[in-house]
Amino acid sequence: MKLPKKYLPTHLLFLLPVLVTLLICSGCGDLKKTFNFTSIDEDGNEIGDTELNLPAQDLLLKGMDDYSVGKYFTAIEFFEDILNRYPFSTEATLAELKAADCNYHLERYTEALLLYEEFENRHPTNESMPYIMFQKAMCHYKQIDRIDRDTAGAIKSIELFKQLLKAYPDSPYTNEAEARIIAATEFLANHEYFVVEYYVRTAKYDQAAIRLKYLLAMYPETAIAAKAQELLKRIEAGDPPRSRLTAWFPKLGLPDWTIFGRSDEEDSTAEPAQY
Repeated sequence: MKLPKKYLPTHLLFLLPVLVTLLICSGCGDLKKTFNFTSIDEDGNEIGDTELNLPAQDLLLKGMDDYSVGKYFTAIEFFEDILNRYPFSTEATLAELKAADCNYHLERYTEALLLYEEFENRHPTNESMPYIMFQKAMCHYKQIDRIDRDTAGAIKSIELFKQLLKAYPDSPYTNEAEARIIAATEFLANHEYFVVEYYVRTAKYDQAAIRLKYLLAMYPETAIAAKAQELLKRIEAGDPPRSRLTAWFPKLGLPDWTIFGRSDEEDSTAEPAQY
């Protein structure tokens, strides 16, 4: 039966706080023995909890040290720890940005894009805004895939690069943004030409002509435009190429994405994705 405090000896009442403290400390020790408070880095090495239980400034320094040498897997843990434990610290703003950068370099483009957008919303006047806008566009650009697949990454990246150029025409990212727009536009033009290839190979010349006209109207300055114009003339003259089309549809070498490649012997009549 539990006795009320008034029935305890007076000298024990003064010892209660000490006893409680000892019990708590003992409990913490037992918890540390029971649970493994460690994290694993990208090389499989353990990071002890002592490294993660640091003030915000120390966490930021450790995170930046790892980030500077490409250890994004461990760096992001330090940045996230700052955001979880010190969300209102002066270090939190940089931690937000570098957490997004870590996800970007780890090719987690969807996660990185979300974090960049959150940063933009929270800090609309931050001096790094040109960089944020550039990185948002790059998250889409990096998801450009083969020319027979989804074109959404190219379309969205062009839109965001143009927003950057309009908002900050003299930013350090202007030249690269312009180059990426050209490259993404070339991708879109070659996607259209790939669709034309399917229509010509399957003798759907009317559809091929429509897509060629669209290509020439939308992407007149692209490298493939001259060949598209020549092919359109042949189709309109009733003389489409009917032999193997290796000369008309070469294996294209374009920057920064994987081009749909195949040998001439492989079946080429599978219908490409339409967008």
